[in-house]
Amino acid sequence: MTTAHVTCPLCEATCGLEVTLDANRRVTRVTGDDKDVFSRGYICPKGASLGALHHDPDRLTTPLLKRDGEFVEVSWQEAYDEIARRLPPIIEAHGRDAVAVYAGNPGVHNIALTLYGRVLYKALGTKNFYSATSVDQMPKHYSAGTMFGDPLAIPVPDLDRTRHLLVLGANPLVSNGSLMTAPDIRGRLRGIRERGGKIVVVDPRRTRTARFADEHHAIRPGTDALLLFALVNVLFTENRVRPGRLAEHLNGLDDVRALAEPFTPEAVAPRTGIGAAETRRMALELADAENAVVYGRIGTTTQTFGTLASWLVDVLNVLTGHLDEPGGAMFPLAACQPTGNRRPFAVGRWRSRVRGYPEVVGELPVATLADEIETPGEGQVRALITVSGNPGLSTPNAGRLAAALDSLDFMISVDVYLNETSRQADVILPGPSPLERPHFDLAFYQLSIRNVANWTPATLSSALPQEWETMLRLTGIVAGQGPEADVSALDDFVAADVARRAGLEVTHDRTGPARLVDLMLRAGPYDVTLADLEAAPHGMDFGPLKPRIPEVLCTASGRIELAPEPVVADVPRLREELAKPADDGLVLIGRRHLSSNNSWMHNLAPLIRGGNRCTVLVHPDDAARLGLADGALASVTSRAGKLEIPVEVTDEIRPGVVSIPHGWGHDADGSRTRVARANPGVNSNLVADETLLDVPSGTSVLNGIPVEVAPV
Repeated sequence: MTTAHVTCPLCEATCGLEVTLDANRRVTRVTGDDKDVFSRGYICPKGASLGALHHDPDRLTTPLLKRDGEFVEVSWQEAYDEIARRLPPIIEAHGRDAVAVYAGNPGVHNIALTLYGRVLYKALGTKNFYSATSVDQMPKHYSAGTMFGDPLAIPVPDLDRTRHLLVLGANPLVSNGSLMTAPDIRGRLRGIRERGGKIVVVDPRRTRTARFADEHHAIRPGTDALLLFALVNVLFTENRVRPGRLAEHLNGLDDVRALAEPFTPEAVAPRTGIGAAETRRMALELADAENAVVYGRIGTTTQTFGTLASWLVDVLNVLTGHLDEPGGAMFPLAACQPTGNRRPFAVGRWRSRVRGYPEVVGELPVATLADEIETPGEGQVRALITVSGNPGLSTPNAGRLAAALDSLDFMISVDVYLNETSRQADVILPGPSPLERPHFDLAFYQLSIRNVANWTPATLSSALPQEWETMLRLTGIVAGQGPEADVSALDDFVAADVARRAGLEVTHDRTGPARLVDLMLRAGPYDVTLADLEAAPHGMDFGPLKPRIPEVLCTASGRIELAPEPVVADVPRLREELAKPADDGLVLIGRRHLSSNNSWMHNLAPLIRGGNRCTVLVHPDDAARLGLADGALASVTSRAGKLEIPVEVTDEIRPGVVSIPHGWGHDADGSRTRVARANPGVNSNLVADETLLDVPSGTSVLNGIPVEVAPV
């Protein structure tokens, strides 16, 4: 028996795990690492399934090539030869924008794809880049970019020191935190109570977090921005605006005061469903708390006013003096934090060809990918590369996109599964399991509630190429060097560029991600190298978050832009909501389970014991009115499509709202995921409307979709 210490790569919590292997190098046990500097032994069902993922017989270990409509196993050379034969001619004949890229959520948990994927995308040079970000979190990047100058400068709740936590549209006891890296959320929320603090949750559903909280407000979906503006209004009218030391770093305070005037608690109450007195009390308690923080997540970002809601969360943190203060919303300082000159945030450098959506953070909204494939003309997307993504299942109006993928001239999937999307590819390139590759949470340490770092070396050897080598091989093909490109030379070139940007000499004692991480650590804010992390298998703790304003700011003015013009331009659209009558139609929201992460962990038997739990939650009043019976089938219909799903009658959902979990629907012909196909569930994205978007960011509306529900 041997034991390895690894950082879990399956969600944002970055928990330390202890993996036990037998003499045959099979995983026999996975437990929490009690000595981990951050997670202190905490583990969730996802982390415990790491062995099941490694040994999953459906996980691909050989490239697949489609011949006469059927996949056959081929050598790596055959796979690259096929790509070199078919992809460059498309680029030559139709231009680089004829090739689109979709990068999925798992890639952010993979250091090789994080660092070397960007090398491929830059070499490809297409404007048609899409990712899971525009179905998840882009409004937060947009608001952070316009307010602070950097779309990655996202303040996170200082959970370990706050005494008042206001949560909107988030369920961290199930998600393990999102845009907030924090293992053992339950323990940290319990700590707020032990300090005599208070937890308030605003959510249309009485979630696990809402049940744990001191107070729950069942808001109508899509109206969070109205509630937040009302809280701002109260702060001004009750003379509770106290930005403290931030005052000297602010632009736009008076503009926000004027913008908030129409959004009184009384004016928004008919739309939000939260009484004016309750709204006023919430605002005053937030302002008067010794230290407090407002935190909004997917319920606030995947709605029609996602950018405004994301912006107003941090406006409230500023106005109450709780931004950049202990116990408030603070900016992490990661060990690999980018340094040097940063350009102020800008959007709309190009627009999508068909619907004219602006680029944000180098991406176009995935809601328009089907348009770009289906619409003939110059710039039509004719080829697609998916990197650890499943857009045929996980994007709005998924049925339409799946049909569009069939019309492509060529498609490549970099994926470990033959899933609902990769089944439509011409070539599938697999990668090693998480235990067969090194790991470092480059993205999530920049969102961590404590400054920590941990490097995980590969626990097991692999016969497969590392994914950074695969990315460089593809880079060589699109750069015109062919399938025999010198991967070592390309890696040296990438490392030299990273070293140049860091003001360091390139090193040659390492290769791949290890070398790049070492260079970034050496250029980072702490006196630490990769060798230091290698000598600390339980991680390194750099201490609690510290104030970082003004050095974190990179706006053109060097100040916090409290009323950034691109965001403020959307306020009139929100103001129009005040004149609308209260809507009595049904709307759909999503939900998540602790043992799943979007669509990519449903083939692991330990995680779906008891079935897929894929039901539509309906309030008893709505069920009685519509003739719906618990356990019976109901049809759910929107503009985009229709599905049938079992009914679950429960008072945990607000009247007028129904809820379906996302990430399911594993019944597509041609996929090879036996456990998922045996528990397919229903794909809620069949009724998600790709025409409903948050206007500034182009993010899909997944919460607050108008639907009709009827018995089958």
